[in-house]
Parts: sequence; C-alpha cells; structure tokens
Amino acid sequence: MNTQDHINFNRVAQAIEYIRSNFKEQPDLEKIAKAAHTSPYHFHRIFSDWAGTSPKKFLQYISVEHAKSVLRNGNASVADAAYATGLSGTSRLHDLFVTIEGMTPAEYRNGGKDLDINYSFAESPFGNILVASTTKGICYMAFYKSEATALAHLKQRFPNAHFRRKLDLLQQNALFIFQNNWEQLKEIKLHLKGTGFQLKVWEALLKIPMGQLTTYGSLAAEIGQPSASRAVGTAIGSNPVAYLIPCHRVIQSTGRTGGYMWGPGRKMAIIGWEQARVIKNKE
Repeated sequence: MNTQDHINFNRVAQAIEYIRSNFKEQPDLEKIAKAAHTSPYHFHRIFSDWAGTSPKKFLQYISVEHAKSVLRNGNASVADAAYATGLSGTSRLHDLFVTIEGMTPAEYRNGGKDLDINYSFAESPFGNILVASTTKGICYMAFYKSEATALAHLKQRFPNAHFRRKLDLLQQNALFIFQNNWEQLKEIKLHLKGTGFQLKVWEALLKIPMGQLTTYGSLAAEIGQPSASRAVGTAIGSNPVAYLIPCHRVIQSTGRTGGYMWGPGRKMAIIGWEQARVIKNKE
C-alpha cells in the first residue's frame, strides 16, 4: 500500500468500527463519513473502492437482521450448503482449495525444535498480516498492529523452532486468496498443530461457503457432537490461521457477530466484504 492507501484503509476501518457500535441506529452516510473524518462524497468513493459496495449496503450486510436471514436461508448441514448454495465457484473457495494436515507429535515435540519455519509480513484488505510456513504448509497466519508483537506470538507457539524471515511459494499462494480474481488460485496447504477435536472443527469451518454464516450450535451438530457448542467455540477461538480457516463465518444464533480473536470490527468487515462479493458475482 502507498501512503494514500494507508490513509484510506484507516478511514474505512474507523467507519466500520463506528458502524459496529451504532448499527442499531442505522446511521446515514453523513454520520459514517464524519466518523471517518472525511466528506460524505469522498468517503462514499473510497469505501466503495474498498468494499465493492456502498456504505449503505455494507451496513445492511452486517446488520443483525440480515445475518438472521442468511442463517434462516442456509441449509441445516454446513457440508451440504457448500454444494447446494448455487453460488459461483469462489463461494466454495476454502472447501475447494484449502487442505489441512495435522502435525505429528514428533514435529511439534519440544517446542518444534525440528521445525524450520519461514515467515513474512504482508498487507490484506483487512490490515497487516503475518504468515508463516513449514516445508509442508502454512502453520500460522494472523492480523497484527505491531510486527514485533506478531512475531513474538508466533514464536510462543513454536519456541524452539528455527525461524527465517522469507516469503516462500507456500505463503504467496496463501496470500493470493485476498485477490479479486481467484480463478488461478493454487491449492493452499495448512500444516497445523492441534488436537484431534480442534482439527475436526477447523476442517468443518472450511466447508462454510463464502457469503454464508453458521452458528456454534450448528457447527457442533455438523461434527456429530451437538452438545459441544462451548468446546466448538473454544476450538474456533484457538484457530491459528486467520481468514484461510474462516472462523469469521460463525456467529451467534441471535444474529450478532460475537467474538473474534483479531477484533469484532475486523470480523464485521470480513463478513460484509464477502457478502458484497458474493452478491456482485450473482448479478
């Protein structure tokens, strides 16, 4: 991003935070633009460039009532929904292109002392992001404000691994997911440390199509443990790979977005951004 892009992104982020806090009031363009410290005309243009839709429609996409309607119209089965939505191929992006391989005990024994991990810092539509990979796949991806803090969090997960700052092909393929044209996207492999239950939940998340939402209870039922909603929520909260494993598509049964490791405002931004792209693809 150049300097002006950073300024514009920060204005959009401020606007989304304002919308998140005030969506019940359905604020008009002038109020949202004021929160972003810019004129309504200028804000409408930069917001539409970023989100692919108007601020008014974006507000609709992230409102509780819209979320409820998406939940009502979705299939009972998350897995079936991936095949029955009738949306474009990109709506099933994660299910089609992202695969998970669990690390063996030997690979993360003693703090990952036998792991070689490359990492790099990049930009996304939702802020700066750290992505890290082993020789087998992406092992970590997280949004961040501080490079030093982000790297410290990565090293806490694998305290004895060998780290090298390097952008490799695995990372490049993963970051390409943020591009508007995903037709040439190659398979993204994830190499993750997790319990059997966590891996099962993360794999179920991959089956939620873009533009669709599900609840913690529905996801628990999907993995065959309908009484494990709380445990599912905990597994979602420990997701080590932002966006690629789409935990942002799981919301409360009331239609409220709920928590998110990388901030509720960012979660709303991602949901609205995806909704805009799916609807645009259907037009």
